Amino acid sequence: MNRPILVIPCSGIGKVYGTVGRDAALQVVEELRPGATETMCLSLLVMGDEEARRRVQGAQTVTIDGCALACARKNVEMAGGQVGAAVMVLDVYRRHRHLKSQAVTFLDENGQELANRVAEETVRAIDALHDGRGDDHA
Repeated sequence: MNRPILVIPCSGIGKVYGTVGRDAALQVVEELRPGATETMCLSLLVMGDEEARRRVQGAQTVTIDGCALACARKNVEMAGGQVGAAVMVLDVYRRHRHLKSQAVTFLDENGQELANRVAEETVRAIDALHDGRGDDHA
């Protein structure tokens, strides 16, 4: 069996797109691709945790970033990990502008639907990686 792909969302605490990304990552890991994926807290990489560094160095990853700063992608790369695909919440939002969330700490109906769309895009990226069709961006 293939090793699970790490799905690492940005932290984005207090930012709606960060909340969307974290919710999407949990959907992927817990509901859409359980067993084929795992997640870990980005702050472990940011803080230089050695076990977290070893995990990303030994696994293929898909990052989910809320904004153009791409903190998840950059921190995985700085830790020596391979980013198989990078999903940007903002890019998904631009294609679905009607899903503007009015909430930050919890997702309203629009925010939840946006998280669903991000999760779907993330799953497509994961499936492409499993099929050997991965690229740098979902």
